[in-house]
Amino acid sequence: MTGFRFTTIDLPDDYEGRVIATLIEAHPRPCLTQERPAACDLSSPPRGAVLYLHGYLDYFFQEHFARRILDSGRSFYALDLRKYGRSYLPGQHFDYCRRLDEYYPEIDRALEAMRLAGHDDITLVGHSTGGLLAALYCAEGNFRERISRLILNSPFLAFNAGAWERRVMIPLAGALSRIFPYMSARNRLSDNYFLSIHRSACGEWDFDLHYKPRTIPLYFAWLGAVRSAQRKAARGLGLRLPVLVLHSARSSWHEAWDPEALSTDTVLDVADIVRLAPRLGSRVETEAFEGGLHDLTLSRPEVRRRVMRRMTEFMDRPLPGEASRPKERSCVCREIALPL
Repeated sequence: MTGFRFTTIDLPDDYEGRVIATLIEAHPRPCLTQERPAACDLSSPPRGAVLYLHGYLDYFFQEHFARRILDSGRSFYALDLRKYGRSYLPGQHFDYCRRLDEYYPEIDRALEAMRLAGHDDITLVGHSTGGLLAALYCAEGNFRERISRLILNSPFLAFNAGAWERRVMIPLAGALSRIFPYMSARNRLSDNYFLSIHRSACGEWDFDLHYKPRTIPLYFAWLGAVRSAQRKAARGLGLRLPVLVLHSARSSWHEAWDPEALSTDTVLDVADIVRLAPRLGSRVETEAFEGGLHDLTLSRPEVRRRVMRRMTEFMDRPLPGEASRPKERSCVCREIALPL
């Protein structure tokens, strides 16, 4: 927990009662030495900051990613969205929503906190379902004009399913959820993704299984919410800000464990990302990473270093109409830990 602040955001009650989100933040800290570098300015926070939105069945635990952002001289913020991770409350349905715009209020609150802290160069980063949500917020959100650029890490732009499921079963599930809001089915997520990232199996990450369990029921309402958002994105969002879309070079699907899961996206079909990403806006760049996992920042060290370097290079570019300025620098305290 050293170096991070966790703030509970109380939100208006919804159909399940009390709702909260959790805002996580960290800021570059000056070196505690006798000869403090001139670049370490204590008088004001850096202009640049990142807001991170996690994916489905997820929460923020990628402290190495936060550290890389801090090393670049930017402040780092993340949300555990309502009913996810640290924001789940007893009696709620885990990771449940009926529309993706239900999450807009906590994004509003996070962006307002960032504005009050003095940040006016904000990059929104979203992974998987959080990437789909981030793209929609940049098109519809109340404070979308405060976002300077968008980075999407394997965005969930289409279901990795056959034509029958996409055209018939998923729309039917969404329709049924309007009558039976909590109807669900067994989740068919491949266990290979968990096995490829958790330290108890073949991965290196020791995330909290209470916050990020191996599986949960597949709620039909969630399917309907995601499908509606994907249809909007597929029709085109008309985004004018710079957008960077990153994804693995290959996907794989195996019923049983296969070592290929250690170097591919086992959740989404990357061909869908390649096909649909250009529809998000007029200034979309895409890049594939050989050996990348579904969450590229959890890939093998050499892969995730390339991913995070590409992200920071994208953030370092001057914005349109902005003269080149010296890169913000800051000496960063490296003793960072998160509750895992």
